Amino acid sequence: MRKVLGAALAAALVAFPLLAHAQTAGLTSDVDIADSGDTAWILVSAALVLMMAAPGLTLFYGGLVRAKGFLAVMVQTGAIAAVASIIWVVCGYTLAFGDVSNGWLGGGNAWMLLNLGNVRNATDVPESAFALFQMAFALITPALMVGAWVDRARFGWVVGFAALWSLIVYAPVAHWVWGGGWLASKFGTLDFAGGIVVHTTAGVSALVVALLLGKRNGFPKTLMLPHSPALTMAGAALLWVGWFGFNGGSALAANDDAAAAIINTHLAACTAALAWILVERIAVGKPTSIGFATGAIAGLATVTPAAGFIAPGAAILLGLASVAVCYPMILLVKFKLEIDDSLDVFAVHGMGGITGSILLAVFISPKLGGTGYAEGMWMSRQLVAQLVGVGVVALWSAVATVIASLMVAMVIPMRVTEDEEREGLDIISHGERAWEFD
Repeated sequence: MRKVLGAALAAALVAFPLLAHAQTAGLTSDVDIADSGDTAWILVSAALVLMMAAPGLTLFYGGLVRAKGFLAVMVQTGAIAAVASIIWVVCGYTLAFGDVSNGWLGGGNAWMLLNLGNVRNATDVPESAFALFQMAFALITPALMVGAWVDRARFGWVVGFAALWSLIVYAPVAHWVWGGGWLASKFGTLDFAGGIVVHTTAGVSALVVALLLGKRNGFPKTLMLPHSPALTMAGAALLWVGWFGFNGGSALAANDDAAAAIINTHLAACTAALAWILVERIAVGKPTSIGFATGAIAGLATVTPAAGFIAPGAAILLGLASVAVCYPMILLVKFKLEIDDSLDVFAVHGMGGITGSILLAVFISPKLGGTGYAEGMWMSRQLVAQLVGVGVVALWSAVATVIASLMVAMVIPMRVTEDEEREGLDIISHGERAWEFD
């Protein structure tokens, strides 16, 4: 009997691992398996984009404002990132990337990130990683607008506006272009990493808010110098590095497309930074640190929509194009039209993203080293698709921004009083000073 039991036990010990393997195989045979390398790259890229918002954007903008508003810029950027992240998880993701139904908004299959698929369609990464990466975009986009209203927007209004804007501007546009919506599916509009979805929406909306808020006290006659160009340079450096995740991560894989996007991103920034300080040297006599930083950001914004579609030579040309467009646009908006878009969000981010989105139609040509047009597309047709995408998104951003701004202003006033502005938002809004010198 003991021999029989011993033989049975030995057989069971041999059989159990085999049975376990058979069950595992049965469970996974019909389920996609994520690629660990691609997943790791997307997670790192998400962290790099978050680094762009904090600390990159906070230092870049914070150094450009006067000392009495530095802390307010940091808190506003952080609060916007926080509220946009929560909204993204609750409903933003499903509106942008949920099941495609009518082409206008995603289906409601992923509220609170419930019922996510194992692997995101057309990728080799878990949908949870994809949602995280896209959340980083969703939080930095409204944060870009902070530069338009520094020194005068009320903190409560800023948070409320950013929350509503994320729902009625960012999520729908992300679906139209990236989530299988009508601009991509019907017109063939392309946007590799956010020239339309991020920079056009934020740039146009920033200009609208600047018009609604009005000018800062003393603008444009009073000289309002940046209180710390050193912090701005540090912020620009963090943005530059983080942009590798922004554009490289948009390949959604650790592959040649990601490497090409990063190379193109770096070249455009290098070219634009050098070209900008050359223009400054000719125009004002000295190349400035602020000019170098601004030029780099303009180049980065301009190459973003095309980064994964073009050759390195085209990236250099886009860097030059960013300076040719953004530099005179700053002069037009700030000095000719006297619109107080305080930190040039529209001129740099908006016009940079628009320029790159349109020129993409030319540089994607295989004759110029690009990846080539989709089936049934050619240069003129792609140009129309890009113009339609930019035009529709710009119009919707402007209209929806007016609606969102005024709706929130019915509850919380948009602007602080003149006395509060004179005192500075650090003290008025937060009861603190960024710098205390005894």
